[in-house]
Amino acid sequence: MPEPQPPLKVSAEIAVQLAKSLLLAHGIPPDDASTVASCLVSADLRGVDTHGLVRLPGYLERVRRGLINRTPRIEIQQLNSVVVSVDGDNGFGYVVAARAMAECIRMARDGGIGIAGARRSTHFGMAASYVLQAIEAGMIGMVFTNSAASMPPWGGRMPLLGTSPLAVGAPGGRLGPFVLDMASAVAARGKIRKALSRGEKIPEGYALDADGKPTTDPAQALQGVILPVGGPKGSGIAMMMDIFGGLLTGAAFGGDVGDQFKDFDRPQNVGHFFLAMRPDLFIPIEEYRARMDTLIQRVHECPPAEGFREVVIAGELEKRQEALRRKNGIPYGAAEVAALRAEAERASVAFVFDSHPHPD
Repeated sequence: MPEPQPPLKVSAEIAVQLAKSLLLAHGIPPDDASTVASCLVSADLRGVDTHGLVRLPGYLERVRRGLINRTPRIEIQQLNSVVVSVDGDNGFGYVVAARAMAECIRMARDGGIGIAGARRSTHFGMAASYVLQAIEAGMIGMVFTNSAASMPPWGGRMPLLGTSPLAVGAPGGRLGPFVLDMASAVAARGKIRKALSRGEKIPEGYALDADGKPTTDPAQALQGVILPVGGPKGSGIAMMMDIFGGLLTGAAFGGDVGDQFKDFDRPQNVGHFFLAMRPDLFIPIEEYRARMDTLIQRVHECPPAEGFREVVIAGELEKRQEALRRKNGIPYGAAEVAALRAEAERASVAFVFDSHPHPD
């Protein structure tokens, strides 16, 4: 067996440059290309590799097939002073989501809260991207989305619900924010695909094969179903995401969301739900931040259980990973590099990874 190649480390700036160049070459407007590229690389920086640049070739293929609208006319309908409805016109989910959260933040500044429901969108990547957008504006943020059927309701064996993620974030004080981003499945499908590309098995309990039997083979898992996290709890969360993201907003739901990897004959019609809220609605902002620091400090001071060195809050490990990768570069595996190189050659775009590797 040949020795595996070490990952190629690239700076975040070069990764964004390549992604933006590929998107521009496909006719994506500059501002939209910047939004998509920044979100993809942000996922890689935070260690959410399944939602980083590895996704870009698949998106570009959907653009070439006309399934992602290069130049969507995103329509915002103001329903009342704190609620908008967003029609994404089948544009990049990243662009639709960023615009929707921006609307929520705008409304929350005046009304204390802002809510947006989006339909006719596409996969929007790492849900935390839009929670972080709210936090940067000093807001509490909530993000729900539905997704293509890949998971059965608890007790079933056929896919009906998506591995739909939810993200919630709250700005903090000197100890930083709380950022929860979780799938309703034991593992996101991106992790299954990653294991397949690397020739690895998946842990027991992740998935069932097409016959409804447990499997550790990622190829069989992708032909079968992913299992909900926590059994009926994960199944209930996935259904809640479908209600808020799809049913309420007018998007597809109940197994009708298009699969970005399989359905090449129709748009996805993904639905999203966004909320931004001022953290000083009930108490002064200084008191809020002090109370957040108290809560986080008490979590940190909790004695670790056996097998743990420390107790951390949601989003803390990702923040550390981002600091390390900004310093040392983002590692991209050989298969990822090859796929991105092929896209660059196809689009006649300079493959800047070769000329600008991150210094060791």
